[in-house]
Amino acid sequence: MLKKEKIDRINHLARKAKSEGLTEEEKAEQQLLRKEYLEKFREHFRGHLDRVKFVEDLSEEELAEIQEQKKRQN
Repeated sequence: MLKKEKIDRINHLARKAKSEGLTEEEKAEQQLLRKEYLEKFREHFRGHLDRVKFVEDLSEEELAEIQEQKKRQN
């Protein structure tokens, strides 16, 4: 994720934009920081999604059968 200083800067620029407006330089900086933030967020989120495991719904009979097989293996 982004460093706290960059997130604080994003928030500062957002507050300033609402209250008094931003200079062209600040607008450009804000866009760059937002872009970097979104890239890091998406990268982190993809990492979480890559670790998600989907499991099929099983009937009670199928589940009991799988559990029995596991008991026999141990």
